[in-house]
Amino acid sequence: MGINTAITVENLRKTYGSLTAVNNLSFSVQKEEIFGIVGPNGAGKTTTIECLEGLKHPDQGHIRVLGFAPQKDRRALNERIGVQLQESSIAAQIKVWEALDLYTSFYSNPVDYEELIDKLSLSPVRNVYYSKLSGGQKQRLFIALSLINNPDVVFFDELTTGLDPQARRHIWDLVRQVNEQGKTVVLTTHFMEEAERLCDRVMIMDHGQIIALDSPEKLIQSLDAEHKVMFSVKGNIEKEWFANLPTVENISIIRDKMTVSGKNERLLADVVNLLTAKGIRYYDLHTQQPNLEDVFIALTGKEIRN
Repeated sequence: MGINTAITVENLRKTYGSLTAVNNLSFSVQKEEIFGIVGPNGAGKTTTIECLEGLKHPDQGHIRVLGFAPQKDRRALNERIGVQLQESSIAAQIKVWEALDLYTSFYSNPVDYEELIDKLSLSPVRNVYYSKLSGGQKQRLFIALSLINNPDVVFFDELTTGLDPQARRHIWDLVRQVNEQGKTVVLTTHFMEEAERLCDRVMIMDHGQIIALDSPEKLIQSLDAEHKVMFSVKGNIEKEWFANLPTVENISIIRDKMTVSGKNERLLADVVNLLTAKGIRYYDLHTQQPNLEDVFIALTGKEIRN
């Protein structure tokens, strides 16, 4: 295990009867990175996380988290990792400050939970029962509880599921703040935008195996997908003007709406420069670029899995 490595996994395998949930998985997570695990339902994401946390015993393989074996050294490891709780783990009639005070008692060197209440904007609801919290407030409490022992590695499993877009983006900001404090973050998510915005590297799983692992930028580049520039025009326009641009591969004109496609990142600049040079008035210009969701669908298929 390298000096800059927080987690190493070699040949991890976990089965449930005839079902192979995780099949010969090998990867590493570097210290202070945000590492994302994505995949369709049943891909093995949560099982993988639970093996790293010591909650599940793998059938085979070698795991080290901060140098500890999650099963053998579970007590020592629990002092060094933070784990996002599931909703069922919290009593309905416990107040925010009471939950934090209770979890403080579980660790030998906890942080001051009053600081977490302040940093995670929980002060207005510190005396509110858990059952009365909004979805975003519950997730902020889960983050606070995962940080109570001042961990080096924090695990978040589907942290923003069920939240509205505004609350989800607030949670993203909090995850970045956790990482900026020098903590390694491992998260699973169903939201490709979330993985693309937050993660330094993303591991895409399917059927218990790794089918891609790299930075979001490199995964998107590997797709070799088209960029599109779409706009409307007033006046006459000739396809040939755009066909002569080296970055343009396809051109479509439907009434006054035009779509120009190509795989070069300079496509937008070339199109705008040409329109300006020709004196063409254009409006409603927007772009469509490949993203991590395109990569995900290309690699795992479009069918919905339950």
